[in-house]
Amino acid sequence: MRISRNLWLVSWTSLLNDISSEMVYPLIGFFLTGSLGASPLVVGVIEGVAESLASFLKIASGWWSDRVRHRKWFAVAGYAISVVGKALTALAPAWGMVLAGRSLDKVGKGVRTAPRDALIAEEADGAHRGRAFGFHKAMDTTGAVFGVVIAFAALAYFGGSEEMVRRLMVAALLPSVLAIAVLMLVREQRRAASGESPADGERNKGAGGWRPVRAWRELSGRLRVFYGLWFVFSLGASSDTFLFLWAHELGASIPQVVLMYLVFNVVNAATSEPAGRLSDRIGRRTVLTAGCVMYGAVYAGFALAGAFDAGLWALFVLFGLYGLQRALTDGVAKALVADLCPADAKATALGLLDSLAGVGVLLASVVGGLLWERSGPEAMLWFGAGCGVFAGVMLPWTLGRRGTSGLQRAPGP
Repeated sequence: MRISRNLWLVSWTSLLNDISSEMVYPLIGFFLTGSLGASPLVVGVIEGVAESLASFLKIASGWWSDRVRHRKWFAVAGYAISVVGKALTALAPAWGMVLAGRSLDKVGKGVRTAPRDALIAEEADGAHRGRAFGFHKAMDTTGAVFGVVIAFAALAYFGGSEEMVRRLMVAALLPSVLAIAVLMLVREQRRAASGESPADGERNKGAGGWRPVRAWRELSGRLRVFYGLWFVFSLGASSDTFLFLWAHELGASIPQVVLMYLVFNVVNAATSEPAGRLSDRIGRRTVLTAGCVMYGAVYAGFALAGAFDAGLWALFVLFGLYGLQRALTDGVAKALVADLCPADAKATALGLLDSLAGVGVLLASVVGGLLWERSGPEAMLWFGAGCGVFAGVMLPWTLGRRGTSGLQRAPGP
């Protein structure tokens, strides 16, 4: 498969935007709990509310994008909204303004994600869609690597003061603006609503007339089951901010936590495209099952690291395995939905996936914060581990064994 011009541009846009986001993301929890005096529960509420706002908007923007048959301008608007949110966070004098800034940042993500993912899906056929999403995810995560390296270098050289964190947040606005400029170069052709071969997607009843309120009952049975399992998986996927705080409690300094997050992103970037290719060859279901079970194992490992007083080396290993786990699930799940949804409702279906996941993340972050405060961080970690293992065990049994697109292997060329 040749990487198309549009796929390159969309991927470079994500790379630049992730440089911006990841320059500050591993520091948000410390900024909130240290400089602004927030509790772990407040951290969970902020991250959960922000993610859920994004998710509720993803299905709406996806449906609208499908209806008007445009992708690019939704994405441009979303990235622009995120720039405003990041600016608010950088200027925040109290955690309430961080909530507003993070929420606006995620509103922008909600507006752009489903149309952008639909554009990616339309740049590849079913036999190579896993690679397309994997390539995009690899570029996206490469941006995260650069962002974390910049943050670590700044902290190591200038120190981790509140003023330095704020300066990083302001500096992070520049790559976000550059991302918008790159995205403007995408040449989108308006697509008439059209069918797709059975090998590239499963027809659902009334696909061309999808509306958000009717989307769920119009899904194919297997896709509906997958959405349900993904929601369960998301219930255990609390904000990564908790992992950063936990590593800090176990003895890692803030710069060391940033280095651990760098390991996560390096592994994720290196394995995302191979994971997508693997799903093209052996099937999305198999790869996703492995990813869900691995999530449970990694979270159990973080819990046991506290119980057995593991050294810092163990935390670095766990963050690396976490990066591999994310590669096995993030892009592959989107490729599976793109395989099984109607051709003229891809953005809606992808938005629905993110919306359900976002509700799960909201609940996971709030529940995670409560468990942390009342029963300790290990309780939060074991809860996440249980959700991951449950989804992984149930996935191969509920999706069935028919070898149609995406479940076992994508159709060959």
